[in-house]
Amino acid sequence: MIRIETHLGLIEVSENYFADIIGQAVSECFGVSGLVNTTATQSVRSLFSRGNLRDKGVRVRAVDGQLVIDLHIAVTYGVNISAIAASIVNKVSYTVEEASGMRVTEVNVFVEEMLAE
Repeated sequence: MIRIETHLGLIEVSENYFADIIGQAVSECFGVSGLVNTTATQSVRSLFSRGNLRDKGVRVRAVDGQLVIDLHIAVTYGVNISAIAASIVNKVSYTVEEASGMRVTEVNVFVEEMLAE
């Protein structure tokens, strides 16, 4: 659970909620082949769930009442990686802020793989 304290009280939001909306936003970006498992735990879980993890390649945490998002992606060979990363940062920030009302301070994009398509 992501917990953020406000003047109105405590807000708790499931990581799966963020993983769903972030995964959808990233998959709509040009040049992204997919999200990549980031931890050994995710890799083992993907073996048992046939690769359909909701939080695959996504890590969301609250820092000082604001969200920090880490994304591990695979990109298509031959595309401009800096342009893809900038597009992902803008799209994910906008999507999460619109859907949740919580401020996103950082979106870190880690390119783990380059795939030929």
